[in-house]
Amino acid sequence: MPASVSVASLNLHGGVDGWGRPFDAVEACRQVDADVLVLQEAFMPDSEPGLADQVASALGYRTTWLQMGRARRYPPPSEARADWGPVWRGRPGVGMRVIPGVRDDGAQRGAVGIGLLSRLPTSEPAVIELGRMGGDPLRRLALRTELCAPGGGLIVVGTHLSHIRQGSPLLVRRLRRHLPPPDTAAVLLGDMNMWGPPLSALLPGWTRGVRGRSWPAWRPLFQIDHILVTRAVTVHSGEVLAPFGSDHRPVRAVLSWQ
Repeated sequence: MPASVSVASLNLHGGVDGWGRPFDAVEACRQVDADVLVLQEAFMPDSEPGLADQVASALGYRTTWLQMGRARRYPPPSEARADWGPVWRGRPGVGMRVIPGVRDDGAQRGAVGIGLLSRLPTSEPAVIELGRMGGDPLRRLALRTELCAPGGGLIVVGTHLSHIRQGSPLLVRRLRRHLPPPDTAAVLLGDMNMWGPPLSALLPGWTRGVRGRSWPAWRPLFQIDHILVTRAVTVHSGEVLAPFGSDHRPVRAVLSWQ
């Protein structure tokens, strides 16, 4: 086991921008270059390998991917502009949409979910069910694994929570029951859909390893993508990285533990 480990979280927005134009998710993950990578909104088409599997195959990761809901990716409309997309007022039939149903509307149908990827040996990931919140079309969950190391490994938990207006604080409380105590070496990372101060208040004993605005990617106003560690973990570096095509910027940290 190396003396330090790099971890990162990326919300891929299904591998497309707001107009539905695809970007190179594999190259984005290559540039992030993390030993452990948590992907949110990783799209898996019904007829071909999903984004998490594509990244894992190209970059040498072992991967666990879990579906959180059904989704559709629409081809870019003829009026697509040079900006990221119609983010402030979502337009039906544009970009990626998390919607049920089987109506044929020209979209590429598939599933969207969370992926936990590792280049290092890990235990078999466990699924933590967090339930559904009102108005949220996605099943919320977390994946927990442990990096294998002599004398004790690092527990890694990756998640993607509902928006704060849909009750993400309640999901954090549910998740907290499944987290190790603060004196255990552990890291929690993902798109929390919540700002840092309320998240820290809900997770006593955990420290933010990255501080910086991560959303929206083209002009960040808030940090909703987080890496938190227990006091048994040392953060050597933590940063918000450059945008790569999604509406979120990646967050990355280098950690060690005893």
